Amino acid sequence: MSESTTHVALGVVLRAREGRLEVLLWERAREPELGAWALPGGVLGADETLEGSIVRHLAAKVDVRELAHVEQLETRSDPGRYPRGRQLATAYLGLLPGPRDPAVPEDTRWHPVDALPRMAFDHGEITHAARERLRAKLSYTNIGFALAPEAFTIAELREVYAAALGYDVSATNLQRVLLRRGVLVQTG
Repeated sequence: MSESTTHVALGVVLRAREGRLEVLLWERAREPELGAWALPGGVLGADETLEGSIVRHLAAKVDVRELAHVEQLETRSDPGRYPRGRQLATAYLGLLPGPRDPAVPEDTRWHPVDALPRMAFDHGEITHAARERLRAKLSYTNIGFALAPEAFTIAELREVYAAALGYDVSATNLQRVLLRRGVLVQTG
């Protein structure tokens, strides 16, 4: 990488609320893309790892201890993705379980993934990539539990899956699949 190349870490923090999947965005207060919405994140410090950088940047917007799941999503390297020079972006997917609702700064809000506002740079594409990763993993992992409360009913879990998938899910079929995986525990 040349000296003019910067590396940023971005967080795609998702939650399922009221039947829809939402993403945490902040409104840019400076150029480029003044007034557009962006994923939380920022420049990688000279002495930090990508993981350390995203934790630091997310902590400025949301209590990262609230996140139930964090994983590296992708790295974007298109030379034209940032108008002020070469910038590599590594995005992380983070999931916030219900019903947690951490306080966020005034310039930060939750937005429906299926109705994003005007987004800065390629952040809309990155958000949709995170949604698709989540949807794919729902079919072969228990990642949906990371969006649910610690204890939940099948109906509550069905709502989480429906919000993440973008379509209605049969509670009976969901329960059958999860029982087959051996991941449901009766709580009374």
